[in-house]
Amino acid sequence: MDTDKMIHRELSEAIIGAAMAVSNQLRPGLNEKAYENALVIELRKRGHVVEQQRQFDVLYDGIPVDKLIPDLIVDGLVIVDPKVAENFTDTHIAQMMGYLTITKLRLALLLNFKFADLRWKRVVR
Repeated sequence: MDTDKMIHRELSEAIIGAAMAVSNQLRPGLNEKAYENALVIELRKRGHVVEQQRQFDVLYDGIPVDKLIPDLIVDGLVIVDPKVAENFTDTHIAQMMGYLTITKLRLALLLNFKFADLRWKRVVR
């Protein structure tokens, strides 16, 4: 496996572990915000710094044109986006690539709480 794709490996494993704990306790069937809020609690309980709904300016020619608001940023390094979806789509991945570009971060984790088994995808810039 390409070592570049394993950026922040330990942190991403810790985030996935926390997400599994949330998934095991809450089970499928809730909305994304419930999993997001529970994940914030679980990650902070485990000693991580979690920013929820932090705003970033979207610039065009250096002029703000919008705000980007990722769901979670963990330890200032990883964007985390909880989903309740049938599958991760190209749109989900493209959205994370945009988030990574604007935030200048390198790793995003998509977490899918739709099913009994947590599913995830790493997106690397």
